[in-house]
This record gives sequence, C-alpha cells and structure tokens, in this order.
Amino acid sequence: MELSAASLLTQLMIRVSTQLLSHITIKQHICWSDSTIVLAWLNTPPHRLQVFEANRVAKITSNPITSTWKHVPTNLNPADCASRGMSAQSLSAHDLWWSPSWLKEPPDTWPKMPPALGHHALPGLKPKKAPAHIAVPDLDLDLLTRFSSLDKLVGVTACIKRFIFNCRHNSTDRRSGPLTVGERRDALLFWVRSVQHNEFAEDIYRLQAGKICTVRLQRLSPLMKDDLLRVGGRLTHAPIRYDAQHPLVLPSSSPLVDLIIDHYHRINCHPGADTLHAILRQQFWILSARRVIRHRVYKCIRCFRYRAQARAPLMADLPADRVTPQPVFSQVSTDFAGPFLIKSSTLRNAKLMKAYFCVFVCLLSTKAVHLELVSSLSTEAFLAAMQRFVSRRGTPTLIRSDCGTNYVGAKNHLIEVQDFLAQNNDTITHRLANQHITWLLQPPTGPWFGGLHEIAVKSTKKLLYHVIGEQHLTFEEFSTLLTRVEAVLNSRPLCPLSSDPSDFEPLTAGHFLIGRPLTALPEPSFDDRPLSALKRFQLIQALSQRFWTLWTKSYLHTLQTRSKWLSTSSPPQVGELVLIKEDNQPPLQWKLGRIIRTLPGKDGVIRVVDLDTKHGSLRRPVFKLARLPLDSAHEEVQPRPPQDVRATARRL
Repeated sequence: MELSAASLLTQLMIRVSTQLLSHITIKQHICWSDSTIVLAWLNTPPHRLQVFEANRVAKITSNPITSTWKHVPTNLNPADCASRGMSAQSLSAHDLWWSPSWLKEPPDTWPKMPPALGHHALPGLKPKKAPAHIAVPDLDLDLLTRFSSLDKLVGVTACIKRFIFNCRHNSTDRRSGPLTVGERRDALLFWVRSVQHNEFAEDIYRLQAGKICTVRLQRLSPLMKDDLLRVGGRLTHAPIRYDAQHPLVLPSSSPLVDLIIDHYHRINCHPGADTLHAILRQQFWILSARRVIRHRVYKCIRCFRYRAQARAPLMADLPADRVTPQPVFSQVSTDFAGPFLIKSSTLRNAKLMKAYFCVFVCLLSTKAVHLELVSSLSTEAFLAAMQRFVSRRGTPTLIRSDCGTNYVGAKNHLIEVQDFLAQNNDTITHRLANQHITWLLQPPTGPWFGGLHEIAVKSTKKLLYHVIGEQHLTFEEFSTLLTRVEAVLNSRPLCPLSSDPSDFEPLTAGHFLIGRPLTALPEPSFDDRPLSALKRFQLIQALSQRFWTLWTKSYLHTLQTRSKWLSTSSPPQVGELVLIKEDNQPPLQWKLGRIIRTLPGKDGVIRVVDLDTKHGSLRRPVFKLARLPLDSAHEEVQPRPPQDVRATARRL
C-alpha cells in the first residue's frame, strides 16, 4: 500500500512540477516517506524484486524528478495525520499544517536515514540462485536406449563432441564438413569407456592400484590403456592387429552391446551366431558372448522371417457330431478337387474339357463318402451336385466347408432361398423352410479344420490316378469310375482287422449305408424257412443296433489319443504384432498384421484370430501366425522425462 502511495506521489510530483516550471525555477526535488521498506525497495535493483514491486520501483526511479528519496519519522510526517483521520478544524490548527519546522533548517539538521534493512529481512525479493558446479563422474547410460542403431548413436555423439570442440577453439581451428573416421571412432570409444567404468568400476580401480582384478576377468589378464579396459591375453606377439590382440572388454548385458551386435550383424549380411562371434572378436570381447549373440540374432526381424515358427495350440476335443450316433450324412463336410481332363465324346480326337468332383463326407466318424462329378467350380455346379446328393442321401442339417468362392456363393444363395421361403405362408413352403441347413465355413488357410474331406480327397485322387493313368475318359465313364471309387472308400475298415475267425467282419461305412461293405458280393440265404414281416423288421433293427454297438466298442476308443499338437503354447494376445504365413509366397513377402480380436473355442483355447493389416482385416488360424520377437509387443510406451541438454553436453 505504501509503495502504491509512493507511486501516486511520483505522478503528482511530475504533474505539479511541470506546471510550476513555467513560473519558478526548481533546483532540487525531494520525496519523503516514513516507510523504511519502501525506501529499501527504491535502493534495490528492480530485477531482484517480485513483479509487482519491480514494476513500481522501476517507474518511480526512472524519472529524475522523483529519484531522490529521504526518510521522515512517522510522528513528523504531515501525510500521516490525514491518513489516520482528522477533522478539518483540527487539521488547520495542527502544528504540521505549515510543514515540519525542521524543514526550514539546513539539510544537515534533517532527520537521519535509519539503518538499511538486510536482504534476509526485506520482503518482496526473488529467491537468490547461487551458481554451483556439480561434478558428475558417470554418464547417464539411459541415453543409449534412445537410439535404434549404432550409426545414429555414434553420429550424434560425434556431432556433439565436434560442437564442444568448436566452442572451445578459435574459428581458424574449428572443424567442419562430414564426420571423419577418427571422430566416429572417438565417439564409439567414448561410450565404450563409459560402459566399462559403469560395469567394471571395481576391476578398473584394482588395475590402476596395481592389484589383481576380480574373478570374472582374471582369465583375460586385463590391462588399462588410454583409460580403456582391454584383454591382456597371450597373443601379444601374434601378427594381427592391435584390436585383435587386445580387444575391448564389454559386459554381457548393456544397450551398447546390443547396438554393436545388431550393427555388425546387419553390415555383414545377417550371418549366423558363430560367424558373427568371430567377426566381433576382432575388436570386442563380450562376456558370455555366445549366449548374447544368439539372443540378438534371434531378435532380428529379417532373419526371423526365414525361420518363423507358428504357435500350435492344443488339439481340440472331437465335436459332438463326430462321436454321437446319428443318421449317416445328417451332418457333412464338403470340398472340391481337380481338375481332371475328360473327353467330350468317344471320338479319337475329341476335345478335352476340365472336370472336377465334389466330395461329401459324413461328419460322424463313420467316414462315409459321397462323390459327385461336376463340370466346373461355379456356384451353380455345386448347387446341382448338392441337389443330387440331397435327393439320394437326404437333407443334411449341417454342412462344413472351406472358404472357396463357390461355397461362399452357395451359402449366400441358400440364405436367400430360405429367407424367401420363410416369408410365404403356404403349408408346403412352410415345411420346406423348416428344413434349414446350417452352413459353417472353416477359417481361411486352415485345411486341418476340415481334415475329413481333405483325407477323402487325397484317397480319391490316389485311386483315380492308379486306375486312369494317362487315359482320358468321357464324362459318363469318369462318373461311373467315380461311383466305384466311392464304393471302395465306403468299404474301408474303420478299426483294425482281427485274426479270430469267429469275430464279426470288419466294420465299414457300408454297414451303416446298406448293412454290408459296398464291395462285398451278395450272400445266399442258407435258411429257406419263411420269416414274418415283423421278425424281418426286428432282424434289421438288431443288425443296425449291432453295427452301432461295434462302432462304439471297437472304433470310438481309437479316437481318444491326440496325434499332434500335444502341448499348449502361449495364447495370442490382442495387440500382438505377428507374421502371417502364406504357402505360395516367399518369407520376405509375408504380410505383417496386428491381432484385433481372438475367437476362443468351447474349451477356451484360442485357435482363430482376426487380424488388421494394411490391406484390410483378415481371419486366420493361430497355426498360420508367427509372433515377432519383440521385447514389449503390447506395452505402452512410457514418455521419458525431460533432461537438461546443457548438462549432458557438459559431461560429454
């Protein structure tokens, strides 16, 4: 408040003096204040005061009219009477109305200035910052983690060291132009020296004191030269370079070691661990080098593409439709195979055309097979083959297939037909609409999800190639041969044959279709006695039940064990970066993707995931994915705290 009053007095003094200068001559201006704090502020440089005080002090002292200030005691200050409150009559009769009496005396009799306040007692001062020099013996090695390659680390360090050199020398001695080999080597040795003093501080102290180093370096007989720790060894007289005779000692775990290994691995065309170890030994001696080098080579993304190993989740349990007795072909799996060249007619030079066959396999473990010859891979050809299959085997409730374009089109067509039928109220169409067929598509590039139809295709092709050879059959001949192959496949025994002659004949898929193998000859009736219709029906039912009993006792238990994928690998996580294996592309062209969703099975094991790639979203089985060897695949990057660049340069 009193500083504001002094500022107001300054304004009044300037205005009044300006008006009086035209009438009288003023030799000196003196301002009075009874506040010792205000007088101390006026004698203090403004930059040492807080903002409020500094602005007003600068305004007061900048004008020559108000540059001289003196102290007046409070009891002798006329302004104090008015500030405390006084009537006009009392004020006019006051002794100080015509100014203090001492003001008419010589200046040497005026009130003296009280002792100045010390800076510790004066309010409104900024805290004083005392410059101090702090010696930092060790460099912050966390700086090494900010660089992804040794070239960048060495280049940046060399530029900083050149800048420091140029600041300390005249313009004639300053360095310019591209970084020299010596500057880059000096920058590398700077970091090697820093890492050595951080990791081998005790060994360096002992060597400098003339003592024996610790156990981990005793076999190397280390020595100190140019403040660098080197291997002493036994190759002093060998005709090799000095760096190979006495390589630099480096620890096994350090960001600098990782950068050095990655650099030499890259510039030497990605050699193996042993070759890279021999190259590094020409200059560096890394403790536990073989283990460290193998670990870093494993982390190389380019090398990983050539040896990418996909994760194999635990083999799933058999679904209920594989182990539950139900009508044959009630649930099927389908696939296409081909092409095969067939003749358009029986003529000698008849035109050759392509033909395919569609296989339907019963999902129940009877492995019953139905083969249909088709003329193309179109959706219409498959729908026609499916109509023939349904007419002869019955309508299935479930169809599984791969993601072929013809199957996807057929699935969409069936959905449209079912939607159309469901909108009609006619009794017949209502009954047809209720016969919905559930269609399930297996994940792309995952043929093992449809193992039954893949095996059926393989077996069918094998029989066809053995029979046909290099011949070209007509459509009718090929269709006839295909039905014979179907009969052979349906006559395969489901369980091992028994050497006991009293045992029942081996169980086949034909027993569930016609009561006997399809390739068996008709058996004569050895009992001429007539049977009633009821007994004949009971006999058929008994035979059918016997087939299912044999299937349950003799065959079902053979499906108990897992043939592969016996162990559980680490499950994929959302956000992981993976390599997508493609069968028809070289490894370097495999795409990268990030997992955006996992699709666990009924047992909780993840076997299928959705991926996000630069070309869009994909769905792939886990067996086709290889996780990249990254240290923090799905950890958030933490921001680094800011650091004093000048302090870092000073340590360099």
